Amino acid sequence: MEVYDVVIIGAGHNGLVCAAYLQKAGYNVLLLEKRSILGGASTTEELMPQAAPGFKFNPCAIDHLFIFLGSVIQELELYKYGLEYLFCDPVVFCPHPDGKYFLAHKSVEKTCAEIARYSQRDAQKYSEYVKYWHHFIGSVIPYFNAPPKSIVDIIGNYDLKKLQDLFSLLGGPNETLDLLRTMLTSPIDNINEYFDSEFLKAPLARLSAELSSPPSQKAMSFGAMMMVMRHHPGQARPRGGTGALTEALVNVVKSQGGVILTDQHVEKVLVDNGQAVGVRVAGGKEYRANQGVISNIDAKRLFLQLMDTSDVDHADPNLRERLDRRIVDNNESILKIDLALNEPLRFEHHEHKDEYLIGSILIADSVNHVEKAHSDCVQGKIPDDDPSMYLVMPTALDPSMAPTGKHTAWIEFFAPYNITDAAGTGLKGTGWTDELKNQVADQVIDKLAHYSPNLQHSIIARHVESPAELAERLGFYRGNYYHLDMTLEQMLCFRPLPELANYKTPIDNLYLTGAGTHPGGAISGLPGRNCARVFLQEKHPISQTLKDARDSIKSTVESVFGNS
Repeated sequence: MEVYDVVIIGAGHNGLVCAAYLQKAGYNVLLLEKRSILGGASTTEELMPQAAPGFKFNPCAIDHLFIFLGSVIQELELYKYGLEYLFCDPVVFCPHPDGKYFLAHKSVEKTCAEIARYSQRDAQKYSEYVKYWHHFIGSVIPYFNAPPKSIVDIIGNYDLKKLQDLFSLLGGPNETLDLLRTMLTSPIDNINEYFDSEFLKAPLARLSAELSSPPSQKAMSFGAMMMVMRHHPGQARPRGGTGALTEALVNVVKSQGGVILTDQHVEKVLVDNGQAVGVRVAGGKEYRANQGVISNIDAKRLFLQLMDTSDVDHADPNLRERLDRRIVDNNESILKIDLALNEPLRFEHHEHKDEYLIGSILIADSVNHVEKAHSDCVQGKIPDDDPSMYLVMPTALDPSMAPTGKHTAWIEFFAPYNITDAAGTGLKGTGWTDELKNQVADQVIDKLAHYSPNLQHSIIARHVESPAELAERLGFYRGNYYHLDMTLEQMLCFRPLPELANYKTPIDNLYLTGAGTHPGGAISGLPGRNCARVFLQEKHPISQTLKDARDSIKSTVESVFGNS
């Protein structure tokens, strides 16, 4: 039996971030990863080594935004461990069926100039839209960078600029009520308040819906962040693919003496007298944890599948039922297509420029087109008769991802996890078969070929992964790539449940991190950082509080006097 201070279940990027902080604080940490590849959803792999040797693909995450809202990169000195970010500019291209297109640059001013080619009014309103949501983002960054129920930590994260952002939104009573109303509206309600033109509204709706709900979903207007953050702090990708972030984190953990083991499927969390004391993996081997067990997998799988019912019920007799019934999943998942290409895409009907290929490419013909892409999933239908998609050609920004002169395409297509009228068939009874997933992929590629006619003859090979396969490969509950939906009632201090929101659980020495905890999915590292913070505060309440206070004072002083 091997003994460590801390055992972390899962070596996704949040688990690695958490481990790095705990190692820096002097703890001996073991990470156990089920797969042979580290990183969870943050990997870069040769998916088709025979058909497309030398082509590197990102099976899941690709565009990084949220990581720049925190200090994980700086605090862990990831640039010293091999990480290099390449920033996109332009950041978004969306061709419209009538020949118009939305081209967004990192610069708001350049973006407004592009919009003004078709609508002067919408260009002016776009500047106002971005300004409003920039203030919103600045005001919530302190909340993202702290445990969601730790008021002192949250307040300590506010510097002068963030306070200005907050007060610009709150203002007087009318401004505060207007903010509350805005937060209760849907993305499309908010978009319609500002804009007239469909060529602009459709991509904004598509990006707002990246938080896994239809653009008509009430109380989801904050999805505007997904576009506005592309201007500031910006949209980037690690050189060499998303897996380069994982490699840098692994280098940090190992340089500090951390241990990472692959092919270790955790089957049970060991509890003794109400306290987590270790884990058991497939094959029966046990790893003991003197100080704590941290789960990088979602709370449902942890408490409902990896623990004895009696241990959970003894700690909280209501927890199992609340996890089973209170956490909402809208059945939306991803059908992922990766292509190896002989030549780059060409949008011949839209005044093609190679710069279109650098950022995110959206196929979103109208707001209704986007709405159908999401609402069909909720009903268990595949929205493949007229597919909407999120597309990236990574090699336009980073040629190292493919052999010289060749390219790759990354396509995300929203699809249901469980298909209506197909229950009990296909993989895990979801209805997904190899034949079906390839039929859907054909439809998606045909749609894209309407915009880039050279696509069909340029495909060397393709790799298609259905929602059921995604769930099986990464362990996502019902194929949910965010662990649980990112709707407002399951965010902030409600994620995953109010009693679990501060990363602690009712079982002593058992903690949560990962996408299913605050502030949610996407590449940020903040769930890992915040979990480590809670762990250290609990183990060293006085010294950690003093350190946090010192850091907050230093940040405030720098914000006030740094530019003087």
